[in-house]
Amino acid sequence: MEFDLNFFMWAVPAVLFAAVSKSGFGSGASFASAAILALVLTPGEALGVMLPLLMLVDVTSLKPYWRKWDWGASKAVIIGAIPGVAMGAALYAFVPADLFRLMIGLMCLLFVGWRWAGALGWLRADRRPISNILGGLSGFVGGFTSFVAHAGGPPVAMYLLRLGRDKTTFQASTILIFWGINGMKFIPYAFLGIFTWQTMLADLFLAPVAIFGAWLGVRAHYLISERAFFTLSYVLLVLTGLRLIWIAV
Repeated sequence: MEFDLNFFMWAVPAVLFAAVSKSGFGSGASFASAAILALVLTPGEALGVMLPLLMLVDVTSLKPYWRKWDWGASKAVIIGAIPGVAMGAALYAFVPADLFRLMIGLMCLLFVGWRWAGALGWLRADRRPISNILGGLSGFVGGFTSFVAHAGGPPVAMYLLRLGRDKTTFQASTILIFWGINGMKFIPYAFLGIFTWQTMLADLFLAPVAIFGAWLGVRAHYLISERAFFTLSYVLLVLTGLRLIWIAV
């Protein structure tokens, strides 16, 4: 890993985008940061650089959203993520991540299409309560894909958007959930050798960018209307889905 101009030309925008997306607009598109970094680093180095920075954004963003989350939904997702992270750690070196990128990408597009069809009146709204089992399932998938590719945002976003909470509850819940999931990933990453002295040095250089991005994302969250926020969330899910499919194929 060389800390030259080429590295910072890619790394700074990637980290800034991840921090703004994660702290202000859910975590659906923040996965793209690792994909961008993978253009100049190995995939393992990209994962190792991004995890501490994502954790830094989580911690920086917790206070502005403190106790504004949906605790029941968040708890279900976090509990479900435990076996997902464990499976990711066990299968990290054996399962092709592209298979899961493809599945999640298709799920993103199908989910947004389903919500769009409902808004147009083509589908009848389902008024039944949403089971915590669905939250646990989204946590399991999100925990696994977060471990192997920092791509846990879309499964979790699909579940939280389905609950129909207001934008701040949605955002606060994603912050709490990924604070938990990213914390679970740290020790397995260390044991698997994903962290190195070079990734830690890169984190020192990029930490101010992550903190600034988190601050900017929180400010943007409260400046944008609820309608615009959820419209942007769906747009980010579509872009995320297309990007995941493109990487996979």
